Amino acid sequence: RGTVQEIVSSPLKRCRETAEAVAARLNLDVRIEEGLRETDFGAWEGLSFAEVQERYADDLAAWLSSARATPTGGGESFTTVARRVAAARDRIVARSAGRTVLLVTHVTPIKTLVRLALGAPPESVFRMELSAASVSAVAYYADGNASVRLLNDTSHLRG
Repeated sequence: RGTVQEIVSSPLKRCRETAEAVAARLNLDVRIEEGLRETDFGAWEGLSFAEVQERYADDLAAWLSSARATPTGGGESFTTVARRVAAARDRIVARSAGRTVLLVTHVTPIKTLVRLALGAPPESVFRMELSAASVSAVAYYADGNASVRLLNDTSHLRG
């Protein structure tokens, strides 16, 4: 997919460990970006979708129908996540313009980066599938445009 010149990771352990494994192989350092952390799911943290649906059906329905709704217990809305991820994206693009940067992050930040690149509505995050360890690619250009080049590729896992 090209030469990775920088690695930026979410601060959460699973991502940091993955980023460090790749960095060791590529002889690069890992930079941590707080804005790439996963959504704060409030009281839903650690629960399966089915468990959330069973325990918090009304809150889940509201959350699925509005990007401004927050999970039970004060988690983040998708609107809040989008602002945080967009700010992180802007910092990374400004610092690393013209370079190939590997971001190691989570489902919601990846879907959000793709959604923002496409100019798609917030609800589009519910219509994207991301598999574990998948690769997605977005190119950012000097004029501010972006192009989604790849989404949810898992071909490297079949090798």
